[in-house]
Amino acid sequence: MTGWIHRDLGEWDKLRDLFHPDGEIEVTWFEGKASDFIEGSRRMGKSPLKTKHLVGTPVVTFHGDRALVETNAVIVADNAALNLGCAVHNRFFDKVERRDGVWKLVKRQSIYDMGSFTFPGGIVAIEQEVVAKYPREYAALAYLLEKSGFPVGRVFATRGSEIEKSMKAEARQWLANAPAR
Repeated sequence: MTGWIHRDLGEWDKLRDLFHPDGEIEVTWFEGKASDFIEGSRRMGKSPLKTKHLVGTPVVTFHGDRALVETNAVIVADNAALNLGCAVHNRFFDKVERRDGVWKLVKRQSIYDMGSFTFPGGIVAIEQEVVAKYPREYAALAYLLEKSGFPVGRVFATRGSEIEKSMKAEARQWLANAPAR
């Protein structure tokens, strides 16, 4: 879980190695194959938008060669061109699987708990009608992503939401159906 630092450092091969080849990811600005996410992250790294992920201690539930992992994190983002940033508390919710003796991510999703804007150079105007399009828990991040050229395409899980509940129910079923060793 702490390997997410490779994204922040632009260590793309090391980031790719966290996922199985068929690994997927769902976060505000991207949904799809992990390999495509890495290419998108590379593009984001060349933009004025910079991010940092502060990753907490994971809580792991094992069953056979599968595990569910939930990890608190803080996403810190800054766009120097906009003189605007944000700090968003989220939880990475991961399906992890051991294949050929190696544990890697099968699917990473994010649940958003709360967030706010930061103003590194002083207060700047925020378009309230754009902020209002998104759930409060990640509105600051979605606004910054949209204004940086990385639009958010749908509603994502927030603390206690029906999306979170159904996502976790599906994941528990996946875990329970782990093949016997």
